[in-house]
Amino acid sequence: QVQLVEFGGGLVQTGGSLKLSCAASGGAFSRYNMGWFRQAPGKEREFVASITWTGGRTYYADSVKGRFTVSRDNAKNTVSLQMNSLKPEDTAVYYCAADATYRAFPLREADFSSWGQGTQVTVSS
Repeated sequence: QVQLVEFGGGLVQTGGSLKLSCAASGGAFSRYNMGWFRQAPGKEREFVASITWTGGRTYYADSVKGRFTVSRDNAKNTVSLQMNSLKPEDTAVYYCAADATYRAFPLREADFSSWGQGTQVTVSS
């Protein structure tokens, strides 16, 4: 099973940018759909973005569309989430996740079987 470790969280002001990265090891990274989810205090974990194993399709939650960009580098076994125009409501723990089923639309938490430990993103107002 693939192991995932997220990097790049931190504190940023409203309107700022952060780039999260997730390093994968122990599995065939190029065969996994990859996703980003987040969980704010007192709320359920929610879908943020995903990218298919080929890199050919990306999906975004409406709340981040136009501000966040997901990408992958299969040569480096990494997936990234570029976050621009950050808002206080983006404050959450962000999780990287892997789906090994080649499904066409990796959107649900239940679609992903491997998870990282999470990285905190805090956007100050």
